[in-house]
Amino acid sequence: MFRKSLLAACIAALTAAPCFAEADPKPVIESKVMAEPKIQIAILLDTSGSMDGLINQTREQLWRIVNTFATAKKEGKRPKLELALYQYGNDSVPAAQHHVQRIVPLTTDLDKVSEALFKLSTNGGNEYCGAAISHALGELEWSPNPKDLKLVYIAGNEPFTQGPIAFRDAVKTAIGRGIVVNTIHAGTQQQGVSDSWAEAAKLADGNFLFIDSNRAVARVDAPQDTEIAKLNESLNKTYIAYGGKGKEAVARQEAQDKNAGGLSASSLSTRATAKASAMYQNGDWDAVDAKKEGKKITAEEMPAELKNLNDKERDEFIAKKAAERSEIQKQIGKLAAERESFVQNEMKKRSKDSTKSMDDALIESARSQAVKADYAF
Repeated sequence: MFRKSLLAACIAALTAAPCFAEADPKPVIESKVMAEPKIQIAILLDTSGSMDGLINQTREQLWRIVNTFATAKKEGKRPKLELALYQYGNDSVPAAQHHVQRIVPLTTDLDKVSEALFKLSTNGGNEYCGAAISHALGELEWSPNPKDLKLVYIAGNEPFTQGPIAFRDAVKTAIGRGIVVNTIHAGTQQQGVSDSWAEAAKLADGNFLFIDSNRAVARVDAPQDTEIAKLNESLNKTYIAYGGKGKEAVARQEAQDKNAGGLSASSLSTRATAKASAMYQNGDWDAVDAKKEGKKITAEEMPAELKNLNDKERDEFIAKKAAERSEIQKQIGKLAAERESFVQNEMKKRSKDSTKSMDDALIESARSQAVKADYAF
């Protein structure tokens, strides 16, 4: 059972069919031209018992995790960040699936990740770490490019040895495909070593981390928060929803603003900063991002106010919104830098407790592995 423990990382909602990792690695495709690099992170979260503290940590800090990679570059190119979320050990998931469920596939839609996190619930069950890793290897669309950074973070507090799929086989399959498995034990370092969390990470070239899942999130409200919140509202007005996904996506964007703001002013500022970064991509439903990505949108897909415009007028309208967004993003970025300086100074005045929370552990680990993979920050 997961007692107020667990990792954290991201987040989202939906289901997926069971399947597990193939015995043989998928073929690697070499590319002579450096394509847009990817950072893919799958979070495997034990939801077998009470994890309120951990969920709250993740809700508060999801956007900080995103912001960590906002400045990352590889060979001069910004990476595309994709997140996935699994739950395991929950009795609501059938035993035939090893109590493992894909909540969100690898996606750039960060609002979906946030939405799912706010819907997470727990239920007692059996925690099978080997099975959870195996499902993630087999069900997710991992990049075949060996230069891309592919990370799994599995969090929990029960022995890593449980379940019908041997964890040693699962993690060796992962590293054979260039997917690094990191383990986050919600408990002491000693217990994590005894329960094979450390061994699993070592076999997959990953990091073994241990956290205090009950630790309260450190909140620092800053003088810049009010202005950032106003700019965030202006930023939303630059989005042009198109197609069948548009209306739902706009509602989701606004809902996640409210969710972040309901936690704290600092959470909303961190989310707004992420929305102003290159990591926040919405070309599937926003005409401004779609135009930037070179996607073609028909007049029929456009919102009512743009359908009657000709192509030139429509392009001019989108270009105007793009310019407005760029200016607002610059303003948020400037305030965010000032805010970060203020927060860092405030944090130095607070507790010297070195115990890591979920986001501290994940960010420190992912950043170090990104540097090893030749990403620059």
